[in-house]
Amino acid sequence: MTLAGYDCDVLVIGGGIVGLSTARALRAARPGLRVTVLEKEAAPGRHQTGRNSGVIHSGVYYRPGSRKARFAVRGAAELVAFCAERGIPHAVPGKLIVATEPAELPRLHELAQRARRNGVPVHELGPAQIQEYEPAVRGIAALRVETTGQCDFGAVARELARDVTVRTSAEVVAVDRRRGRGVAVRTARGEVVRARAMVNCAGLYSDRIARLAGDEPGLRIVPFRGEFYRLRPERSWLVRGLVYPVPDPAFPFLGVHLTAGRDGEVHIGPNAVPALAREGYDWRTVRVRELAATAAYAGVWRMARRHWRYGAGELRRSLSRRAFTTAVRRLLPEVREEDLLPARAGVRAQAVRADGTLADDFEIAEAPHTVHVLNAPSPAATACLPIGREVATRLLAATPLD
Repeated sequence: MTLAGYDCDVLVIGGGIVGLSTARALRAARPGLRVTVLEKEAAPGRHQTGRNSGVIHSGVYYRPGSRKARFAVRGAAELVAFCAERGIPHAVPGKLIVATEPAELPRLHELAQRARRNGVPVHELGPAQIQEYEPAVRGIAALRVETTGQCDFGAVARELARDVTVRTSAEVVAVDRRRGRGVAVRTARGEVVRARAMVNCAGLYSDRIARLAGDEPGLRIVPFRGEFYRLRPERSWLVRGLVYPVPDPAFPFLGVHLTAGRDGEVHIGPNAVPALAREGYDWRTVRVRELAATAAYAGVWRMARRHWRYGAGELRRSLSRRAFTTAVRRLLPEVREEDLLPARAGVRAQAVRADGTLADDFEIAEAPHTVHVLNAPSPAATACLPIGREVATRLLAATPLD
């Protein structure tokens, strides 16, 4: 590959909601800038963007001052406004975070304090008030969060794609970066695309793209599959809105929750288990090279030693619908095993460090002519607009494109 002549000013690798938002932010910040998004699938938003619960998170859970906290709070309001402006169906029904046993009450109180520090209004409820919102849900205390919303993130991605240039079926397999000159990438089809700068928003493959560019990301993407069920339509009355458990602070996962969609369908999940491929949406999907690379990473084994009990519980619920039902009954006692029907799964791109710790904030790194978005799981869809601006600002500040 050579760098003689540029095909565009900036290449954005990855046509998920974060990559599309970044491309849009670059063009807004610098009108006339030639920005091209390369997406390996036949259409944008096919993976994390299009396979989630559709919840616009309010910013309750995240460490005050973190990117997740700042960008989720700001992003939720901006995303609702964007949906309204573009005619994308959405709603702001609010949600409950419910404690089901006394041991959870200190964590629920801490969540309330954290939410208020993040600027998210919450109301503390007792059992009778929980029943007013969700008659079939049982709990001893709860937080009511009014600003939690819902939308179709796939529709948001399609609308963002209208504002930018996207080349589909363009999987990047090689990167040639020359300091002071720019970047050339080669796609699986053999096409070469040259640019003055590059943004890596490759999601499940962000660490791989970073290494192709010659940068060591200092972490590894480990895929976790989120497995969902849905309630039989005749039992959908059991859940009126959005109901979450009190999360375990040791993990970035929010636990099995209840989501009544705008279409009336109720989803329950996710159960989080290691996937056997980066796009492993079921147990049958195995990519030996990806699995071997994950297994060879020391950080995975350190993580497993630290959290094996939690992982064993998730695995048991994955393999047994009865065990999954038992877990759901903590919140929803009336649910029966036969009420649960399989639903589409998603995969979370979770960054794991070499010491086995899970990256708990958005990770954005800079290199010559390059910005890498290395960890952007939930609530990245909610926060996509401010994340895009942050990445665009960093790239434009570090790379002269005039």
